Amino acid sequence: MRVSSQGVTVVTLLADPDAPTEIAQRMAPTLPDRLAAKSGQGRRFDVEVVSEPFTAGTEDPLTLMQRIMDRGSEGNRDIVVALTDLPLHSHGRKLVVDLSHGHGLALLSLPPLGGFRLQTRARQAVEEAVLSLVGPQATEAEGSSGSQPLRGPFIGRLAPIHPGQVSEEEIADLRYVVTGPRGYLRVLLGMVRANRPWRLVPGLSKALAAALATGAVATVNSTIWSLASSLSTPRLVIAMVGSVALMIGWLIVDANLWHRTDEASPEARKTAALYNASTVVTVGIGVLVCYMGLMLVNLVWALFILNDRVFASMTRTPLHGTEYWTLAWFVASVATVGGALGSGLESDEAIRAAAYSKREQERRSALQDDHGD
Repeated sequence: MRVSSQGVTVVTLLADPDAPTEIAQRMAPTLPDRLAAKSGQGRRFDVEVVSEPFTAGTEDPLTLMQRIMDRGSEGNRDIVVALTDLPLHSHGRKLVVDLSHGHGLALLSLPPLGGFRLQTRARQAVEEAVLSLVGPQATEAEGSSGSQPLRGPFIGRLAPIHPGQVSEEEIADLRYVVTGPRGYLRVLLGMVRANRPWRLVPGLSKALAAALATGAVATVNSTIWSLASSLSTPRLVIAMVGSVALMIGWLIVDANLWHRTDEASPEARKTAALYNASTVVTVGIGVLVCYMGLMLVNLVWALFILNDRVFASMTRTPLHGTEYWTLAWFVASVATVGGALGSGLESDEAIRAAAYSKREQERRSALQDDHGD
């Protein structure tokens, strides 16, 4: 790793567009001072952010490291840390970070950092990667055995992150991967976080309009009143789960969100299962948010429109708080089914844009083009 002649180490954060760029831009203002304080050797740092789709068309770590090395050779850059929100794989493991001390490069995959406190964990990961790269260079034996482990988010008795295998032909000399069920769960949560499932709510405007219309009509229907009053809590739960599952399944099938692979290898099947699990969880969270919103709207509408004497004459049940809540709950399930039908009015591109991050959209589009060819 080289240091510029002015005594300032220039760190470039090469970030994929969308979430990685946002994360890099948030940490950039405070990163130089934090690095200088942690290095403890009188070093000064200058940090710049470059937003560029460096993962376009590939998920191979070796190819990505080559691209990062080419990018680092341009201009006065001492260290390049690349951030992506795509899950990367190496030797059957989910990659967290690749380091090349000889070239001053780092490749960081954000999903293995998990779905919570992502900004903090990403900043810590970048800091530890930079400090490792500016420190004493590891020998080949040390790099392969992980005798110079990173700190920060990479340590801890409960952390499922461990040193990984590095081949001789690779640019990286130190690698960290996630292992075990907890590691896969952490990657899954990170993928869901990268997809930002809350964006699904405004992305389903036509489906929500259909659901709201269905709920408004159902709330003033005396048959719905009688049904809601007669249903037990377990049946209301079953109605909720069934309607939400129907909505999730319809969105995935109608918008062709299910990931398929032509490869027969166990690793390919596990990868496809991980992508599909992230899709189900992402869409599920979005649908649940819609469901809770429908329940609240239906409750307000019922409080405004219902008459206690009319309700009691039709259902032989006094209209109290419990009845309002039960009716709003049941109507939300009925309205969700109506929303599932209304989601057919949405374009597939709109649903994919709401359900996936920009990198994931491009990755799936490239896969579809390959299958078409």
